[in-house]
Amino acid sequence: MITFKAEIEKFGEMGEKTGWSYIFIPHTLADQIKKDCRKSFRIKGKLDQVEISGMATTPMGEGDFIIALKAALRKKLRKEAGAVLEVQLEEDKDFKIELPEDLELCLSDETQLMENFMKMPMSHRNWYINWLNSAKTETTRTKRLVKIVSAMDRGLDFGEMMREGKGETKL
Repeated sequence: MITFKAEIEKFGEMGEKTGWSYIFIPHTLADQIKKDCRKSFRIKGKLDQVEISGMATTPMGEGDFIIALKAALRKKLRKEAGAVLEVQLEEDKDFKIELPEDLELCLSDETQLMENFMKMPMSHRNWYINWLNSAKTETTRTKRLVKIVSAMDRGLDFGEMMREGKGETKL
């Protein structure tokens, strides 16, 4: 586990990251958590005295990463942009999102559906699962299941599937 101090920063104009609050993890520290990694990985530890686990790092290029701090976490910390945190981090090797039963049933209908899903990186599978689980109604969940099955049939990753439906009504 590594320990360091980090200032909470906030993106101004930064595309999809506009307005995000985050802490920066420079390459030298990221390398101590997960050597030579350039892709997103999960971390656990403490931000001040608040326990965290399963949080994703976001690669920013050249081995640097950020950890996005959602409003609920900032509220627990009682800190906003400009405040300094005592950070203790290590890779969360135990993190795993379970495949929802209804998604597993749908993908099991045809062999290539589950194969296409399982050959994607864990982060893409997690995005699909989190998107499905965030549906607030059964109707929306069903529409999302159909969309996921269709994407798996055509071998689309999460981003491709979401961009494909840009002109349609939001699910």
